[in-house]
Amino acid sequence: MKKAAAAIFLVLLLFALSCAPGPNKLARTADGEGKVAGFWLGVWHGLIAPITFIISIFSAKVSLYEVHNSGGWYNFGFVLGAGLFLSGGILGHKKKK
Repeated sequence: MKKAAAAIFLVLLLFALSCAPGPNKLARTADGEGKVAGFWLGVWHGLIAPITFIISIFSAKVSLYEVHNSGGWYNFGFVLGAGLFLSGGILGHKKKK
């Protein structure tokens, strides 16, 4: 029984690791206009992510994530903005007493 559980765990672990994203080769490089998205643009993109996702389904000109970004600070801003919109700040609710 323990061997079967270990095998299932390994299969699930390998499956989860195969979904991990690769490196962004365009990070820290300027786009066609010479701009690199930073922290504040990451926050904005995170805030509008649900709307952008819906639009991106129907339009090839709109993408959810800016690949020409400053790296970790853009990623942090994006996650922070998405977290504010989705789970805490804007749509968050107080517990009733």
